[in-house]
Amino acid sequence: MKRVFIQENWPATWKYSYGFDLEEIYGQITHKGYAYAYASRRKQTIRLLTNVLSPGARVLDVAAAQGNFSLGLAEMGYDVTWNDLREDLADYAKLKYEHGKIQFAPGNAFELKFPTPFDGVLITEIIEHVAHPDDFLKKTAELVKPGGYIVMTTPNGAFFRNRLPKFSDCPDPSVYESVQFKPDTDGHIFLLHPEEVRVLADRAGLEVDEIYLYNNPLTNGHMKLHYLLRILPRSLVEMIEAAGQKLPFFIKRKVLLGIGVRFRKPLVSSAIPA
Repeated sequence: MKRVFIQENWPATWKYSYGFDLEEIYGQITHKGYAYAYASRRKQTIRLLTNVLSPGARVLDVAAAQGNFSLGLAEMGYDVTWNDLREDLADYAKLKYEHGKIQFAPGNAFELKFPTPFDGVLITEIIEHVAHPDDFLKKTAELVKPGGYIVMTTPNGAFFRNRLPKFSDCPDPSVYESVQFKPDTDGHIFLLHPEEVRVLADRAGLEVDEIYLYNNPLTNGHMKLHYLLRILPRSLVEMIEAAGQKLPFFIKRKVLLGIGVRFRKPLVSSAIPA
């Protein structure tokens, strides 16, 4: 990816995205304090995808924002299609383009249509921003060919400090439609619990191929621990993150903040009727 530097004449959305790129691409610990958390999430996302799909596979990156996954996968040899509701971010992503096969298809994720389905679809940090996560996953499943994969990351709703509602406890999710698609944590509507992921997968006709929990409060800079990230050596932070993976699952689901899931679309549909 090409290194870019903020320019005074950039649109506000580009400048805003650049603030995240400082942490996501360049590894700086800024006031956002999530460079380590992003690096951990990126590592697991890439692993979940590349373990099942080889370079050359067609991959759709939904709600790709400034395109860091899209561009990175294109450079790894994947045939990538970038998507985001914010069309102007396509030109920002193009500033960073260096090499690889990538197309741009802005638009609402619920309205996307393509001539042929994809080998894989990325939905990273988006399902928590929609009022109907069940419908969103079903729509995503339609974009994947039988035998293909969906890789999803989302905050862990079972984390002990989460105060957002559980999707399965909400009688009428439509009340949240007016506030969906907002960015950042302020735009979170539901945070899925690990057990809900399997229920939504069944409804969408998908199989849960792997589910992985990651990012402890320190790695995530949570509870004001991002101040420590400015002074602790990276090796220590990574060691603490690795230690968290050795915890029993019933503890991890309470103390780790992220869920990574790889879904597989079976060759024969098994969707449960709504």
